[in-house]
Amino acid sequence: MESVAQVESTDAATSAHADTYNTGFIIFISIVATIGGFLFGFDSGVINGTVDGLQKAFNSQSVGTGFNVSSMLLGCAVGAFFAGRMADLYGRRALLMVSAFLFIISAWGSGIADSSGEFVIYRILGGLAVGAASVMAPAYIAEVSPARFRGMLTSIQQVAIISGLFVAFLSNYLLAGAAEGSTNELWLNFAAWRWMFWVELLPAVAFLVMLFFIPESPRFLIVKGRISKAEGVLKRLYGNTIASQKIAEIQQSLEHDHRPRFSDLLDKSSRKVRPIVWVGIGLATFQQLVGINVVFYYGAVLWQAVGFSESDALLINVISGAISIGGCVLALLIIDKVGRKPLLKWGSVGMTVSLAVVVLAFSNAGQDPSGRLIMDSWGPVALIAANAYVFFFNMSWGPVMWVMLGEMFPNQIRGSGLAVSGLIQWSTNFAITWSFPMMLAGIGLAGAYGFYAICALFSVVFVSRLVKETKGRELEDMEG
Repeated sequence: MESVAQVESTDAATSAHADTYNTGFIIFISIVATIGGFLFGFDSGVINGTVDGLQKAFNSQSVGTGFNVSSMLLGCAVGAFFAGRMADLYGRRALLMVSAFLFIISAWGSGIADSSGEFVIYRILGGLAVGAASVMAPAYIAEVSPARFRGMLTSIQQVAIISGLFVAFLSNYLLAGAAEGSTNELWLNFAAWRWMFWVELLPAVAFLVMLFFIPESPRFLIVKGRISKAEGVLKRLYGNTIASQKIAEIQQSLEHDHRPRFSDLLDKSSRKVRPIVWVGIGLATFQQLVGINVVFYYGAVLWQAVGFSESDALLINVISGAISIGGCVLALLIIDKVGRKPLLKWGSVGMTVSLAVVVLAFSNAGQDPSGRLIMDSWGPVALIAANAYVFFFNMSWGPVMWVMLGEMFPNQIRGSGLAVSGLIQWSTNFAITWSFPMMLAGIGLAGAYGFYAICALFSVVFVSRLVKETKGRELEDMEG
């Protein structure tokens, strides 16, 4: 991606012309773009209720199950890394359309797969879609949003992701309940876990259709020399007066920029990686090292391991999904008032404390002859602490990390910075997700969550010392 568009005016101009904004249209196209985030969440969460079915259908053990669950994340890493460049060549909306097609193919194929290898291929295709959508949706929104509520609109992406997770958890719970077990047959002689994947076809098709009703990014159009069409889009977004001003600003910025390249990530004098790039990599890494996706991907396995039935474990997932939405909505409402850094810092503190309580609960649990934990009075403690952890993540690192990555890089390196950070984020996600079944078999739940708690503690130090606030700053004012 050459750079996220400079589609904001100064604060004074923003205030003077705020009444000319087509706010309803801006919100509409932002919501359409974030349907990709909803599918990102659904695709990530649906696997949670299918682990037993995958183990039974493909006869996989801990390492194989971990790879089946985490295989999508390999596609995510590749999709996130190449999304920017593909969007520069073919357009932001075009890339989102390709993602929609891949979501459809992945949803159908994952449910129909007859072997582990076939399943992995379809999940990787879905991962390509998730990776591309995760990077492009926030970037697209940043290109069409006024600075004064850019953080709120970009945060909708995380609300969409968590909503997708919640719907996937709810769908899994209802389908497993209807079949009296995820591995039992439901409709047309197919097991319930296969239908869990096929439900995703509904939002995937809706995403593809809705993309025909949103415009291409005005900056992309200007880069390609399609000035009149860009002017039409900008007039619909901001009105006639601001549209002309925006075109002049974008053209002026392009005159000073050379074609972005990955070498721009290096400091010109020292030839070392720029500090801002390391901060982006750190944000992307810590968001996954705290272990949040273990809860999202393996929640049913986790709660069954501590004595809950499959039905109760799936219901707990639904509750966690609802709490996640609440955390994201809170972040959306206050991010442009409180700022990004305070939310990250206090979210890290909250995760550290709640994870430590989870570890304490798991450490004090007994075991039955089969090795399953017996929680007794520690069960409610673990449940409350785990959901507090989910809340703290989703009111901080969940949405704010993506907002920061979309804002913090200077225009010239924004695309390259997003590509590298996205690659690292999804690669770390893969490593954490793939390793959990082995950690569960090796050091147990207390050991695994102890590791995530330590990482959360380190993230407090990282944010306090290295992360700089971006609230209220124009995209063209970012330094690196």
